[in-house]
Amino acid sequence: PQRIYYLSLEFYMGRTLQNTMVNLGLQNACDEAIYQLGLDLEELEEIEEDAGLGNGGLGRLAACFLDSMATLGLAAYGYGIRYEFGIFNQKIVDGWQVEEADDWLRYGNPWEKARPEYMLPVHFYGRVDHTPEGVKWVDTQVVLAMPYDTPVPGYKNNTVNTMRLWSAKAPNDFNLQEFNVGDYIEAVLDRNLAENISRVLYPNDNFFEGKELRLKQEYFVVAATLQDIIRRFKSSKFGCRDPVRTCFETFPDKVAIQLNDTHPALSIPELMRILVDVEKVDWDKAWEITKRTCAYTNHTVLPEALERWPVSMFEKLLPRHLEIIYALNQMHLDRVAALYPGDIDRLRRMSVIEEGDCKRINMAHLCVIGSHAVNGVARIHSDIVKNTVFKDFYELEPEKFQNKTNGITPRRWLLLCNPGLADVIAEKIGEGFITDLSQLKKLLDFINNETFIRDVAKVKQENKLKFAAYLEEQYKVKINPSSMFDVQVKRIHEYKRQLLNCLHAITLYNRIRSDPSKTFVPRTIMIGGKAAPGYHMAKMIIKLITSIGEVVNNDPYVGDKLKVIFLENYRVSLAEKVIPAADLSQQISTAGTEASGTGNMKFMVNGALTIGTMDGANVEMAEEAGEENLFIFGMRVEDVEALDRQGYNAREYYDRLPELRQAIDQISSGFFSPRDPGCFRDVVNMLMYHDRFKVFADYEAYIQCQSQVDQLFMDPREWTRKVIRNIACSGKFSSDRTIMEYAREIWGVEPSATKIPPPNLPRD
Repeated sequence: PQRIYYLSLEFYMGRTLQNTMVNLGLQNACDEAIYQLGLDLEELEEIEEDAGLGNGGLGRLAACFLDSMATLGLAAYGYGIRYEFGIFNQKIVDGWQVEEADDWLRYGNPWEKARPEYMLPVHFYGRVDHTPEGVKWVDTQVVLAMPYDTPVPGYKNNTVNTMRLWSAKAPNDFNLQEFNVGDYIEAVLDRNLAENISRVLYPNDNFFEGKELRLKQEYFVVAATLQDIIRRFKSSKFGCRDPVRTCFETFPDKVAIQLNDTHPALSIPELMRILVDVEKVDWDKAWEITKRTCAYTNHTVLPEALERWPVSMFEKLLPRHLEIIYALNQMHLDRVAALYPGDIDRLRRMSVIEEGDCKRINMAHLCVIGSHAVNGVARIHSDIVKNTVFKDFYELEPEKFQNKTNGITPRRWLLLCNPGLADVIAEKIGEGFITDLSQLKKLLDFINNETFIRDVAKVKQENKLKFAAYLEEQYKVKINPSSMFDVQVKRIHEYKRQLLNCLHAITLYNRIRSDPSKTFVPRTIMIGGKAAPGYHMAKMIIKLITSIGEVVNNDPYVGDKLKVIFLENYRVSLAEKVIPAADLSQQISTAGTEASGTGNMKFMVNGALTIGTMDGANVEMAEEAGEENLFIFGMRVEDVEALDRQGYNAREYYDRLPELRQAIDQISSGFFSPRDPGCFRDVVNMLMYHDRFKVFADYEAYIQCQSQVDQLFMDPREWTRKVIRNIACSGKFSSDRTIMEYAREIWGVEPSATKIPPPNLPRD
């Protein structure tokens, strides 16, 4: 069969025990067996560490995709890095984020199996020799890549795929070559330098940090993986009479490589290097093969996130790859020049090499020219990609560009984390929805069924009580379980506009204070997420949230009408607890900035209503459920563009809206930071004078929309009917649907629903 290789620098897997039991259909059996031993399975599950080998959406998407590829019976492999330290653990100390190393392997990892027999060499540095026998990359430093395999079971279909993560090992002669005679001890200690490659995950979400160690990580995973892919291709005998396959004509029919963002972009020059330098394939033929094999998924349009590596770094670290990139770029620019004679500016815009004070390699451009398919991750994002970021490339090859709206696996994000809801659904429509989420549509028949409305509301209330108990037990915070659970959990970033949420919280607080006797819809506002350690503004946003909580939660006038809680150390295992308990999901990025979002989908399928902008997959969620069943507010992409053209002036909103002015003045004056009145001057200064994400422009519409949320929440029956409608219309957002589209439209394979016979039965 054609093999699919999903290359990603991140796999945000979370815990594995419960997921394995669910997919193997063993959960009840294990539950019972453990119970008979006098143990509690849930307590046991809480002991497992999260595999936190990702930052957020991109890494979690890779994990959902692995689950769907196995469930759809695809011959798929996830390839990445076995980081010794994953995403940091977040502690809140005095209201500030403090990072702690995530030593997740401290007690060992029972799910992985080291495969030393497949260890492979990876080369760095050195120089290039052009000889009559061809090109040689010589005098390199070698690092060994040790594979660790983790099984990826499909849902009750007896398919088990593999996630192979590489760990860096120094060769035994490392630094002990002839020129280093004297210092044996030093040389052995220097092994750490090589092994640092797989030490730690870079903790940036949507931000490029051009560090040499990161480039080493990117090449390390690519070089090891491509050797593995080619070894497997050569040893499979399909349609090939050679004892060892040396003809690469059929390579793209047997191998599909999906690049998860530009991080594994070096796959393109590396595959060219192997084909041309090692396997002696003709250059043009090799380029054909490479393009037909690779496909690229774009994950963001934020300019600060695009990878642009200094040429000088490549020169030193990967000299042969630099030569290949120059040659590919020349070929590409010749083609553009032929089609658009004299259009020098177009050549500059489309080049893989950016000229300037520091020459850089634009990895996204490399991916576009080296792939047969380029996709965005939600319809609106794919349109923005075609019309702005890669506009010139789209004009050149429109057939390359596709959309593949993201999805989430219903196994982890419904069955595993919300068994109560899954039961209530199965009772009405059977269990088919677990592998065909579009069947949730059948729930529309029960939108007026009083028992079903009551059952759905009851499950939500139980989930809220359970989460409230968890918060009290873990963090000693008491919350009102009958209040509206208003949740925004995601990485902290200016574009995600946690600050807009803060301004609403302050506005609610001020309204309660100005008329404490008036009836308010009680709310518990929960905000969670990690800030990149070097992202000053994001850390200030966390401090602001905790400071608002400090004031609001201790004000006797407020009582339990309003609480503001910062959820510490948000991660996959915490998402599995908080999402099923949420009433309101906040997806409030500035239109045109959130490529897709996937948390939005998790909330939808778990019975929360969404307040959000027309951004990312929110657009398609509103289309599926009906815009009147979400709380949509604020500027659309067109409005944002119009505002950019006329110039965004925050002052104008500050002057015009008294409640906004009051909130900003409170932050500014130190009302929320009495010990350090100037604490938030950077935040206020940003909001007033250089806010790229236009928080104030959406404030009025947001506050107004939140009032509508309050109105509906006071009518529990109507609220629950909207919830049911949302759940019923969430079927499109299964990663099974996403992967089917990738398989058919990019990889050229047909998913199979057939169940492999179990290992205890003979196979045909």
